[in-house]
Amino acid sequence: MAAAPSSPLDNWWRDAVIYQVYPRSFADGDGDGTGDLAGVRAHLPYLAELGVNAVWFTPWYLSPLVDGGYDVADYRTIDPAFGTLEDAEKLISEAAELGIRTIVDIVPNHVSDQHDWFRAALAAGPGSPERELFHFRPGRGESGELPPNDWPSQFSGATWTRVPDGEWYLHLFTPEQPDLNWAHPAVRREHEDVLRFWYERGVAGVRIDSAALLAKHPDLPEFEEGVDPHPYIDQDEIHDIYRAWRAIADEYGGVFVGEVWLPDSERFARYLRPDELHTAFNFNFLACPWEADRLRGTIDDTLAEHAPVGAPATWVLCNHDVTRTVTRYGRADSGFDFAAKAFGTPADLDLGTRRARAAALLTLALPGSVYIYQGEELGLPEGDIPLDRIQDPMHFRSGGRDPGRDGCRIPLPWAAEESHYGFGPGSAPWLPQPADWARYAVDRQRTDPESMLTLYRTALRLRRAEPGFGDGPMTWLPAEEGVLAFARTDGLLCVVNLSGRPAALPPHERLLLASGSLDAQGRLPSDTAVWLRA
Repeated sequence: MAAAPSSPLDNWWRDAVIYQVYPRSFADGDGDGTGDLAGVRAHLPYLAELGVNAVWFTPWYLSPLVDGGYDVADYRTIDPAFGTLEDAEKLISEAAELGIRTIVDIVPNHVSDQHDWFRAALAAGPGSPERELFHFRPGRGESGELPPNDWPSQFSGATWTRVPDGEWYLHLFTPEQPDLNWAHPAVRREHEDVLRFWYERGVAGVRIDSAALLAKHPDLPEFEEGVDPHPYIDQDEIHDIYRAWRAIADEYGGVFVGEVWLPDSERFARYLRPDELHTAFNFNFLACPWEADRLRGTIDDTLAEHAPVGAPATWVLCNHDVTRTVTRYGRADSGFDFAAKAFGTPADLDLGTRRARAAALLTLALPGSVYIYQGEELGLPEGDIPLDRIQDPMHFRSGGRDPGRDGCRIPLPWAAEESHYGFGPGSAPWLPQPADWARYAVDRQRTDPESMLTLYRTALRLRRAEPGFGDGPMTWLPAEEGVLAFARTDGLLCVVNLSGRPAALPPHERLLLASGSLDAQGRLPSDTAVWLRA
């Protein structure tokens, strides 16, 4: 039986710790090498012990998995690789019994080319009502041999594909992911029905993929770099869509988190107005390098852009699309940029781990909600995938330049001495696990007081127990150059040393938690963070 809907007055999401599950790589219950819902259900006690408030699942729908499940063939069907709809309902219910809410992923910009709608559009031909659900256009040139416009892809490569009858269709991602026409009322009705379908099964929230891309300029004009408005990002019409969605969420006490990549803070905040989305991911913080001034500036900017609309900030260090934190923070350039990804970039993993531990305490002490990508609590580094095992389309569409995202999607290690590190009982995992990952296994870290897992479990326990954490005000404190120090309410202090030298701690009564040991003089070493009670 599905969990009961949340109360509309329940603001749990404003300071929640939400764990991101990439089902394919979390745990394999049936032994076929692919993670599944049975694997997640078996490890729900682990998530409860970790202390998270909710779990966000990347797409588990029927999909050819050309783009890791973000090519959806049916939003109401669980892909057989992961289980069944009944399995999903049991998972939602069992998680709720442990106090864990469920957030599902909706992909509204596009569908799979195997979706019934797109198959019907191909069969119906030019000028048909079926094609109006997508962006089909005649080509340019004497015989229509050129694409309708020059829009850049969200991946590398072309954004238009020609079909045998001569028309072209738009896909901002891969050709297997045709974009929907959100000016068509049937597209809106369908997605509103899908939202109700999942809310009625007890989910607490919905994460919206590529949330700023849905609406396109009706004329599909040529793209001009730096010219506003952008023809397919952040069109004004998109806000009508989310106002309609918010009304549905309010019926069920549900929440939204949007994937909104926008450099303009004012336009970003529009998505978080009281009648639109509840929260949106904070990608500027995720991409920020490990530098005190830039981190402080990003934190200030984030809080400032959320303040006018009264929305809580979200904080995230990593997700299924970006380089793992331990590896990124161990590089000379510790920021993140899709365009800068390259093979063979060296990383000091010891340095990256120290910084990742400190960053965990920084992130969990900031006001708002926090997202933890699976494996971050284990300190997993980015894995090197053999070229013949890479599956991510970002790699192939870049002509092999981009290493892709598979390195952060490697199946988790659960048991050091078991085959495949306890990921599953049978076949080898769909992506190869590094040979040295036994040291990261859950069973080893669970009993190690110095492990990354112990740090996260302790931090989440304190975050629940100590007043001052979560949503609410923060105040910067005077600190040495390269040191971030701020106060929350009830005497809670957080200090992070990025200076390269030991730093004195402010006056305090008690040390609550440290990401590493203090030095012999009681000073905070470089790349270390502490929580204090003043």
